[in-house]
Amino acid sequence: MASSIVYPAIPSELCSRKSAIFSSSNALLVKPTRTQMVGKGKGVRITCQATSIADDRVPDMAKRETLNLLLLGALSLPTAGMLIPYATFFAPPGSGGAGGGTIAKDALGNDIIAAEWVKTHGPGDRTLSQGLKGDPTYLVVEKDRTLATYGINAVCTHLGCVVPWNTAEKKFICPCHGSQYNDQGRVVRGPAPLSLALAHADVDPDNGKVVFVPWVETDFRTGENPWWA
Repeated sequence: MASSIVYPAIPSELCSRKSAIFSSSNALLVKPTRTQMVGKGKGVRITCQATSIADDRVPDMAKRETLNLLLLGALSLPTAGMLIPYATFFAPPGSGGAGGGTIAKDALGNDIIAAEWVKTHGPGDRTLSQGLKGDPTYLVVEKDRTLATYGINAVCTHLGCVVPWNTAEKKFICPCHGSQYNDQGRVVRGPAPLSLALAHADVDPDNGKVVFVPWVETDFRTGENPWWA
């Protein structure tokens, strides 16, 4: 019997000769038969046999869907667990005060009690606390040793530096570029273009804690609408 030479061809080309039926998706299931010469000068006939998968070996679709749901549930639980800390981190700190405000906190992170604060901070005192959105905010003690009804945001309106209170000058003076604000936070010298932002400093009647609430009314220092609202 003469041997035949078969040139390289892809499975779909190899098994499409004569009457063989073949698709590329079944390439791995092809089982070639012996090749033989049929008659003189008649060329080579190549036939292929394709095996099929038994019906009882086809995966059940319902089982697939069940496994997919189980896998999705297993991945969702740890993912949700990781998202909660991130959401907490980006959410504005504090809450639970009157009118949905933010409870003021001291340098140690403790809630500020108004009656205790004025005992340790004298008239004219301006000391930083943690205010709305975590911004440093000055609590103001009036001359009669009562807490002012407003807090002054310490973030400079020029480039965002924290502006300290200068006791000797009775002003807020920015150490970055020299902007100055009066004792109520109104800008008196540039390059800062705007006054320091305000916040209401309310006292919760139930527990005496200081609560910062957004200031959306007219700015009493300038008579204009608040630029920060």
